[in-house]
Amino acid sequence: MKSSLSKFAARLTFGVALFSALFSPLRAEEKAHKHHGGMQMKKGPDLSTAAAFDGDGRLWAVYKQEGKIVLSRSEDLGKTWSAPVLISDEPTDPGADARPKLAFGRTGEVYLTWTHPMSKPFSGEIRFTRSLDGGKTFSAPITVHADPQEITHRFDAITVAPNGTVFVAWIDKRDVVAAQNAGAEYRGAAVYFAVSKDQGATFQGDYKVVDNSCECCRVALTTTTEGEVVALWRHIFEPNVRDHAMATLRADGTCSPMRRASFEDWKVDACPHHGPALAGGEGKMHAVWFTQSPKSPGVFYCSFRNERPDTPKRVGDETAERPDIAASGDSVALTWKQFDGVKSQLCGMLSKDGGMTWKELSLASAEGASDHPRILTHKGQFYVLWNSRSAPLSVVTFP
Repeated sequence: MKSSLSKFAARLTFGVALFSALFSPLRAEEKAHKHHGGMQMKKGPDLSTAAAFDGDGRLWAVYKQEGKIVLSRSEDLGKTWSAPVLISDEPTDPGADARPKLAFGRTGEVYLTWTHPMSKPFSGEIRFTRSLDGGKTFSAPITVHADPQEITHRFDAITVAPNGTVFVAWIDKRDVVAAQNAGAEYRGAAVYFAVSKDQGATFQGDYKVVDNSCECCRVALTTTTEGEVVALWRHIFEPNVRDHAMATLRADGTCSPMRRASFEDWKVDACPHHGPALAGGEGKMHAVWFTQSPKSPGVFYCSFRNERPDTPKRVGDETAERPDIAASGDSVALTWKQFDGVKSQLCGMLSKDGGMTWKELSLASAEGASDHPRILTHKGQFYVLWNSRSAPLSVVTFP
C-alpha cells in the first residue's frame, strides 16, 4: 500500500510540474522559461555539469561554482577531483539544457563552450575557449557565430570529427526577427552551426541546418563510425507537433536534407526544455528522447540504420526523464532518472548487440536536487557522471 501511494505521489508531482510548465497562460517561450528559470538565476545550487574522458583516461568535468565556470579533472574515476580551475566569470545561461559543454581534440586539445546571456530577455551568444597544453592555460573566450544581433543564440552543442574538425551547433532566432520585420509568421527558431579546421583558432559559419526547430531544447551532436557528424533536435512540424528530426552536417557548411526521427505527434504550444541525446554505434545511430504525447508519453529509445528508424522502445516508468546515451561498437548504454516519491533513482539499460536486446540496471539514488545524468565511455566501458546536492560529481560505473 505504501509503495502504491509513493508511486501515485510521484506521478502526481510529475504531472503537476509538467502541466504548470506547458499550460500556464504565457506564450510558448515564456512558458518554458518561467518554469525552467529562463535567463534568471535558479534558486539553490546550479548542478548543471558536462564531462568527458581524454585520450589518457582522465575524466574531466566542467560546471558552475558560485556563478563561475570551472573545470576539474579526476585520475581515479571520480573518487577524487582536482581543485577547480576558473575558466570564465562572465554570466552564463542557467538553463539545465544550456549547461557548459566539453570536448577533446585528436591530440589532447580541450574545447569548452557555453552561452553568455545578453541584456535582452532570452538573448545570448555562444562562447568558446580552448587549451592546447592539457588544460594548464586557456585562450581568451571568443564568440563562435558571426551574427552580432542581440537575439537568441543559445543551447550550444559541440563535437569533434575524427579528422579534428570542431563542430558547434546552437538554436538561433535571427530568422524569427527577419520574419517579424517582413510581417510573416515563423514557428519556433532555427538550428545553425559553425566549424573550425584549425583547432578552434577561428570558426567559419554561420550555416543554417533548418528552420522551425523548438526554441529551447538542446541540440544533440555525435560522430558516426564513418566519420560523419549528425545532429538531432526537437522540431516543430506543422502546425504545432514537437517531435524530433535529424540531419548530417558537413565541414563545408552544407548538410543533408532533414529527416523526421520520431512520430509521437506531441501537439503543444510550448517548449519542454527537454532535448534528445544521440550516439553513433557500429553501423547504426542510437537516440533517446522525451515526449508527453497523449498516445505515447515517456522516454523512448530508437536505433537508426541507413537513416531509417526502427520501432521505438519505451524506457522506464511514467516519471522517467532526462535520458542520455552512449555507444561503443555493438555495445550501447543509456541512462535516465525517475522519481519514486521520495528519491530520484538513477536507472540504466545495457545492450551488447547493437540495441536488439537489453539488460535493465538500477545504478544509484539521490535525495534532493540532482542534475541530468551524463553517460560516458572509455575503452569500451560505460560510466555515468551524476552531480547531485547529496553526492557532488559522483561517478557510477555500469556493471
